[in-house]
Amino acid sequence: MNSQKYSEVMISVRKIVRAINLESKRIEKNLGISIPQLLTLKHLNEQPDYKSTMRRLRDFLSLNASTVTGIVARLESKGYIARLPDPNDKRSTPIVLTSKGNELIKKSNESLHERISKNLDRISDEEYLTIVNSFETITNFLNIEDVDAAPIITGPTDISQ
Repeated sequence: MNSQKYSEVMISVRKIVRAINLESKRIEKNLGISIPQLLTLKHLNEQPDYKSTMRRLRDFLSLNASTVTGIVARLESKGYIARLPDPNDKRSTPIVLTSKGNELIKKSNESLHERISKNLDRISDEEYLTIVNSFETITNFLNIEDVDAAPIITGPTDISQ
């Protein structure tokens, strides 16, 4: 095994993990919510009438139903969102951003996710495909294809332990 190649790969992976962990801690400290909760609020803020369904939230966040249910419950208990019954469909309960949730979004400054999004808007389709293919290669290389596809790491993770 070439130890220099191993070190270069591990240092790059650790930088990414560390940046995500620092971002998560910053958001928790400044806003009192997690990254998935912030993404949920921002998603609702971008929807017509500030509404979404559990299914659309689950698809947007790429998380399982029980995790999204927990995120919604925590945001609702803090008054950032509300579940409103749909009089036309008793099976559906839309999730709506409240004014308190909207105020919290306004207080949030640019996150790592927003910087990534802005940078992706600036690159060509070819560069984008290169990045996506590189991450696929890394995922396959590390044999982590079956790990939950959540778009963010939400808890403390330190691969050195």
